Amino acid sequence: MTFTILSVCTGNVCRSPIAEMALADALSPIAEVSVESAGVAALVGAGVPEPARRIAAEEDIDASHHVARQIDSALIRGADLVLAMARDHRRAIVETVPAAMRRSFTLRELARVADGIEAQLPEALANSGATTPEEGMRAAVALAASLRGTVPPPADPQMFDIIDPYRQSDEVYRRSFAELLPAAERVAAFLTTAARLASR
Repeated sequence: MTFTILSVCTGNVCRSPIAEMALADALSPIAEVSVESAGVAALVGAGVPEPARRIAAEEDIDASHHVARQIDSALIRGADLVLAMARDHRRAIVETVPAAMRRSFTLRELARVADGIEAQLPEALANSGATTPEEGMRAAVALAASLRGTVPPPADPQMFDIIDPYRQSDEVYRRSFAELLPAAERVAAFLTTAARLASR
């Protein structure tokens, strides 16, 4: 059964689609992964703004075909992992579907948690009984949820958020993507490790 990731921001035109595409690319060697995105106040039907498309292209991300859509409870319930671009998005997700709390993180939060707990993945995967890549990734999400409170938070809680660049300058878009892309890479590496360990 496919492991589904849902990336969420406000309008679903800047941060969440770029995260979606970065994660999809990084996880493409794992066939059993699907990455989607949506917005809590989506600009439904809109594409990615020109500055975002241009700057994303510098990172070999083609955002030209994206179409924004509104999040709903079905999307949240169908996701094995929900990655919010900021804490207010995560709050909206959990208010919509309270049961999603244990699979909802901000992207930068999960990247930080992964740094703190990855050494525990082999034991957790062994104890979970996971035997497929998707089962391994679900076990990794469960581990992250159970241990997130043990990882020291950043000094500034805003470090869990990715700045919103919409209608801002190129400089702000670059700053936003500089916060987003390393976190996406880190999360993808964490999930890839889990998938590999489960498949041994």
